[in-house]
Amino acid sequence: MKPPDAEVARKVKQWLAYGDEDLRLAQHGLSLSIAPPYRLIAYHAQQCAEKHLKAYLVFQAIDFPYTHNLSRLLELCAAKASWVEQLQDAEELSPYAITTRYPGEDEEVCEDEARRAVEIAARVRSGVREALAEEGFEVP
Repeated sequence: MKPPDAEVARKVKQWLAYGDEDLRLAQHGLSLSIAPPYRLIAYHAQQCAEKHLKAYLVFQAIDFPYTHNLSRLLELCAAKASWVEQLQDAEELSPYAITTRYPGEDEEVCEDEARRAVEIAARVRSGVREALAEEGFEVP
């Protein structure tokens, strides 16, 4: 595959950077000694996975809808990527995009769920970055 043009590369790097910020914030939240905000940790884990999948779609020039549905994003990635099958558990994160942000929609998130969300997000991050590198993208 030929390298992406400069604008596409810039956008991919931006999506990756934003996703990395979400993951760092989620990981930091787990280190808090007093009342870690597990719902927000899960939310930022979901955002990390979402932004990394969208970075891959930008790289592949695949249009994607405005959605937080990781199942849909994985489906779109699958058109170009065999690695998607190994990340299907990322679908578990989709509800955290909504239920953790709005009063009345919120569901309690326990420590184990937050830790699992961070672990899944980290695997999505790694999977996307490996795929981009294998396809010739210079991953920062």
